[in-house]
Amino acid sequence: MNNPRQLRSKTCGCQLCMEQYPPEEYGERKRRRDCIGSWQARYRDPAGKQKAKCFPKRREADDFLDSVRTQVRRRTYNDPKRGEITLAEWWELWWPAQPRKAVTTTNRKLSNWRVHIEPRWGRWRLCDLEYIGLQSWITNEVKGYHTKRKVLELLSSMLRAAVRDGKRIPFNPAAEVDIEAPARKHADETRPPTREQCALIREHLPEYYRPFVVFLEHTGLRWGEATGLRWENVDLTADHLKVKEVLSEDNGRLFRKAAPKSAAGFRTVPLTPQAAEAVRVMVERWRPVATVSPIGDDPYDLHPEELVFRGPQGGTLTRHNFRRVWVPAIQEAGLARKVTNPETGRLEWWPHVHDLRHVFATWLKDIGVPEKDAQAVMGHDRGSKVTWIYQHAPEDVAAQVRAKMVGPEGDAGVRFLKVV
Repeated sequence: MNNPRQLRSKTCGCQLCMEQYPPEEYGERKRRRDCIGSWQARYRDPAGKQKAKCFPKRREADDFLDSVRTQVRRRTYNDPKRGEITLAEWWELWWPAQPRKAVTTTNRKLSNWRVHIEPRWGRWRLCDLEYIGLQSWITNEVKGYHTKRKVLELLSSMLRAAVRDGKRIPFNPAAEVDIEAPARKHADETRPPTREQCALIREHLPEYYRPFVVFLEHTGLRWGEATGLRWENVDLTADHLKVKEVLSEDNGRLFRKAAPKSAAGFRTVPLTPQAAEAVRVMVERWRPVATVSPIGDDPYDLHPEELVFRGPQGGTLTRHNFRRVWVPAIQEAGLARKVTNPETGRLEWWPHVHDLRHVFATWLKDIGVPEKDAQAVMGHDRGSKVTWIYQHAPEDVAAQVRAKMVGPEGDAGVRFLKVV
């Protein structure tokens, strides 16, 4: 039962070491009273495989054996060598096992791995990753709040899986990594245009695009939901439409998605007379077919002949082409201003096309539509999110509050004595 056992050393001059490594072959060494050979602790893992680890002192080897035997009995044992693979090697094991998400989500994760994580940490072993190094990297090297959040989310998911996979590492070093809050914007920078300003923008748009902008303002659909709307999903008799699929973009190519942004995205949206007229104008122009082709194995086959809203040449309507008429329109209307995006540092034009969705949500609030109904129409899981993100206070809210404070019901009787 020689466990732990002392290994013979080529540098030790004790009798036992000299016998195993004779001086004729390994040279003369100084004889010592105590052997300096390391102590080898041998054990079997839960799979029955023989393992060994060396220590300079027997007491340390005994303590290690006691700890390992307890872990094996309690089924909490983890092999330290399993955590000695590099993060790049772990990626090759981890990534193919992940359930496939939407194309855009998958490509975003691949991009975050190749651009941010692999160049910095790919050659590091799992067991060598530490909290302070990861925190410093996220804080000082990765730029942009949303980029930091998505990169950290991917890395933490990888390391969390390493903890679960037979405890390759004892804990996730990225679990407590923190990200600074995003830069705040003044209310003037987030407030959408008024409906009067939207009408002014339409007057400066080419006539072909005016029905599309009216439709966005009166339905609150997202860009991909509106451009992906098929004639079969519109019911002008019942004055509503159904959101069943969207057009999305990946690396400059449009493709069809069989589902909206979330489960709540599957919804029925009412059509105002203006929105219904916008649909009729486009249907009269393009005569879309009343079918919905299956997406099948080629999501890039868009079938524009089924779409209600298309470009001037009959193809799909893209953000890039629409921006060519939107920016001149807001400039000619005298509303355009350049705003610095705190995330990217780039200058952007205000208002955005997406602000029409905010206009719609604020309109629902102003006419008294209940929060839960606005939630259903706009395709969100929580009504509070609609209020928080999309519904904005009027620009003159301060003046309204002041009028109530100094009016007949307010306290306007305060007077100051003249100081002599």
